[in-house]
This record gives sequence, structure tokens and C-alpha cells, in this order.
Amino acid sequence: MASVQQAFPASGGAHALKSAAEREASAPPPLVRAAVDGAAEMSAERVVVLDVGDVLAITDWFIIASAPNVRRVRRIAELMEEHVKAAGGEGPIRTEGLDDAKWILLDFGEFVAHVFHEPTREYYDLERLWSDVPRHEFG
Repeated sequence: MASVQQAFPASGGAHALKSAAEREASAPPPLVRAAVDGAAEMSAERVVVLDVGDVLAITDWFIIASAPNVRRVRRIAELMEEHVKAAGGEGPIRTEGLDDAKWILLDFGEFVAHVFHEPTREYYDLERLWSDVPRHEFG
């Protein structure tokens, strides 16, 4: 698996101040990259980062990742939080879904991480719902 630095080179400037063309080519910010690193550490499957800032007022980025079993789903969510904190970020503002671990949502404010059990990811298909926004794939 490629490193996150290779998949997401450093970007400059504030996300909200970029034109649509610049945002198309822009990379996710460091805390998003840190969360992706956490997901990669546990071999999360089909990690996708969606730039939803132009179409969604509540956050700028979605991270979508999945795993074949709920134990790995929980661990991926834990590692994402650990990596964000290690990169200087705060813990999530809100966490949902830890009990059954079919879909764990970690709301970090600037970005929201969705960690799915694979059948649940296929059912809700968030990538299709947000298919019109810029996306960055990792793994």
C-alpha cells in the first residue's frame, strides 16, 4: 500500500478560499491524512476521501472506509482517532455506532469519518450519493 504522503501530497492555502478547479486538485488537510493513516494501519478496505465542502455546510470532508468484520471496524475507528490526536487534533466531537459497529461515524468537525462493515457500506452506498464531489482514493 502506498503511503498517505504519496497519495495525498501537501496542499497549501485554506480549503474554503480555493476555486472549484483548485479544490478538484487539492489534497485533504493533514488531520484527514492522519485519519487515513490510522485506517491504513488496520488495512481498511476501499478508503475514499470525498471533498464535500462545496455542497455540505456541516463539514468539508468525508472519509469512507470498511472492513469485513465488526472487530476490525471498531479497531479502524480507534486507530483513526489515535492518529488524529497524535497529529495534534482533538478527538471526535461526536461518535455514533460503536455498539453494533456496522457503521461507526466519527465527527471531527472539519471532517467526518464513516467506518463500515462491508455489507452495510454496500447497502448505503455513500459514494454513489456523493458521486458529484471530488474524490481521493486510497487503498
